[in-house]
Amino acid sequence: MFYILYGLDDYSLNQYINQIRKGLGDPEMLKVNTSRLDGGKLTANELKDHCYAMPFLSPFRLVIVNGLLGQFEPKRGKQPSASNGTKTRKKLKEWQNLEEIISGMPQSTVLMLVDADITNKNSMLKKIEPLLKELKSKAGVKVFPLLKWRELRTWINKRVVEESADITDGAVTLLTELIGGNLWGMNNLIQQLLLYVQGRTINEKDVADMADYSRDTNIFLLVDAIVEGKSKAAQGMLYHMYQSGSSPSYILTMITRQFRLIAQVLELSPGLSRLQIQGKLKLSDYPLDKTLRQAKSYDSSRINMAYEEMIQTDLAIKSGKYLDNQFALESMILSIGRAG
Repeated sequence: MFYILYGLDDYSLNQYINQIRKGLGDPEMLKVNTSRLDGGKLTANELKDHCYAMPFLSPFRLVIVNGLLGQFEPKRGKQPSASNGTKTRKKLKEWQNLEEIISGMPQSTVLMLVDADITNKNSMLKKIEPLLKELKSKAGVKVFPLLKWRELRTWINKRVVEESADITDGAVTLLTELIGGNLWGMNNLIQQLLLYVQGRTINEKDVADMADYSRDTNIFLLVDAIVEGKSKAAQGMLYHMYQSGSSPSYILTMITRQFRLIAQVLELSPGLSRLQIQGKLKLSDYPLDKTLRQAKSYDSSRINMAYEEMIQTDLAIKSGKYLDNQFALESMILSIGRAG
């Protein structure tokens, strides 16, 4: 069996893979007979070795290759160049016998080629169209595009019903606005909401409360890591927020908001009590306590430096200085952390 699975909705794609896995026999033995391969580093001979190996105490062997077809696409964030074109042509030549490898696989092998997106029209991808056409004629092809507004609303309602719960139309609308098409983040927030409402119907206020809590918690953890100079931890937090559907611009806005609160606490602390500061900033106990603690690690010069980094990053994002805005944000966080 041979599958080509691609699309930006990696949540649904992974659910589909799990569905196929359930039909391949005992799950524990299938784990032993599963190979997950990086298509960017894989050679044709290595793929052949994995696909032609016989399964051990299982009717099937599962081979999942991530990013094989997508490697022929010019990398995002890099300008086309002669050297990139030469490398791509070498890759194409190496994989000319891919169709033969697949045709010769034993029936016990289930091969999945998994990619984020192979639909962009560019010169390099056009060169592999004959290969794709041959492969698709032999494969079960399924595309997983990001869900549009109406499809996303249907998905939310279906997911809530699957959990034997109810949700109002207003809550569904707010969820789509807050999370968008990132179904990993959407599913995670729905699970939190189900625990939060304890059996009653999910409404708009529930969604707003839970989204605010998740947002504030993530931002506090991220700012904690920045304040303490924990660059790796901060990068991990960033990755988690990206996976939850937060854009670089949104994350920058929230970091700026938190640093503004820290600056206000520094300004108010000498003459006001905790209760007075809370009244001025209109914060509840949890975010206030976190901000008071973070303010102890800063002085006015470091706050000014952080603001300058955030201004420059905001300009870089808005002007399109970087093809990858995530890189701009990560660079800013490293700079602020090093200054601590």
